[in-house]
Amino acid sequence: MPKPVPRLLACLLVCFATKLAAPQAAVPAHPDFIAPRFAVELPSHPAPIPPSLPVSPHWGGLQSLERAAGIIFSGRVTSVGRAAPSTSAAAVTITFQVEHALRGCTLGQSLNIREWAGLWAKGERYRTGERVLLFLYPPSRLGLTSPVGGDLGRFEIEPDGILLKPIHIDALADDPILRTMLSQHTAVPYAVFERAVRQAIRAE
Repeated sequence: MPKPVPRLLACLLVCFATKLAAPQAAVPAHPDFIAPRFAVELPSHPAPIPPSLPVSPHWGGLQSLERAAGIIFSGRVTSVGRAAPSTSAAAVTITFQVEHALRGCTLGQSLNIREWAGLWAKGERYRTGERVLLFLYPPSRLGLTSPVGGDLGRFEIEPDGILLKPIHIDALADDPILRTMLSQHTAVPYAVFERAVRQAIRAE
């Protein structure tokens, strides 16, 4: 004859069978349980741009330009040439005679910068004798730099003053010093423009 099932085991079997037969009630989820998701939920607001990335100067005019710049100056292009072939990146070297030093250089300095050759091929070019005012990014670990925001950080200097392209007029529309002149002039006197830049630097 089979041995009698222990009373405790018999009680457990009866309870288990009863639970299976009864209708299932909703069981509260465990605090650590994560329900599977079958659709991606997008945030209601986009994530902010990391502070290490340059912010478009369109949003802040001269202040955004100067904050991103490591070198700010105006001067004349004295020479343009290829960087030595031994360098780790193809580059073009441009030499300027600094006429007004605002950051990262000195008055009268012969300033050499190295720009990635790919920008030169895309149209970012300089010619000997040209006068410009530049907001340049701090040189990279390879020693390369370029104007902040591309065309936004490069201003041509003509006899009438600083030449403003449509992209500049749009970006500087809210500048407290320049905004009254933008609708009437495409060139701003150099002294006025420099004063606006220095004010932006002081306001930082």
